[in-house]
Amino acid sequence: MKNKIGIIVDSLSLPLRDGLKTAKDLEADGVQIYAVKGEMAPENLSVPSRKELKSYIESLGLEISALCGDLGGHGFQDAQQNPVKINKSKRILDLAVELGTNIVTTHIGIVPDDEDNPVYEAMQRACEELGVYAKSMNAYFAIETGPEKASTLKAFLDSLSTNGVSVNFDPANMVMVTGDDPVEGVNLLKDYIVHTHVKDGVRLKPVDPRDVYGALGYGGGTDHEKIAQMVASGEYFREVPLGNGSVDFSSYFAALREINYNGYLTIEREIKTNPIKDISEAVQFIKGFK
Repeated sequence: MKNKIGIIVDSLSLPLRDGLKTAKDLEADGVQIYAVKGEMAPENLSVPSRKELKSYIESLGLEISALCGDLGGHGFQDAQQNPVKINKSKRILDLAVELGTNIVTTHIGIVPDDEDNPVYEAMQRACEELGVYAKSMNAYFAIETGPEKASTLKAFLDSLSTNGVSVNFDPANMVMVTGDDPVEGVNLLKDYIVHTHVKDGVRLKPVDPRDVYGALGYGGGTDHEKIAQMVASGEYFREVPLGNGSVDFSSYFAALREINYNGYLTIEREIKTNPIKDISEAVQFIKGFK
């Protein structure tokens, strides 16, 4: 693959600066960084700190492939909470642009199949506002695949007035949760894919996506810690090192080439047992594809 390779720094389970140096040592071209809370939250990074961090990342010879702006909970399903979440998301996008990337990945909650569902309207209104804001900055909020079928997500995106809300394609989420075919998903969502996660997994038995990602009126929402716990439990699905799961990477990468995707392949690893080894091997796994 000729695409640049990224690493989610947080997957390395190291302090930020150590993680950045390690990503470079592992031969990554770029990094994705969580920017929701802690030292990377927009409200905690002053203008001088942003400039210094950008310079430091550049000094390592790295780029930022994207920031992660996943706010957890039910995404944008709750119309009452949405104004606060929309504002926070905009501030994360502002930070992303200042740091040199125009992509913020996020989960928006499960898109209902029924377009007349009030939750659908709440999500649509929120994404319309975010999409217009992103488009004004030549940027994208990229929805991660997995909570719903690719066909449902495409219909939702087609209903928006811009492509400012697009797609962060994660093939493992599809095979682990919805049972979707990633190759078919790439072909369906080809006009919207601006970033990808490289991850592998297996589905052990069917699971209600609401149990994984949460939904308004069903469960208490979700965050990456909850998903990581479900992965670790291995009851419904299991995340595994690249090449050991159900993602057919040969066909998947071929599909990305077919649609002329030239963005990042960013490695994500939820399992914390030996992440540096796994991610190092994942880099080499990707480099093995021509």
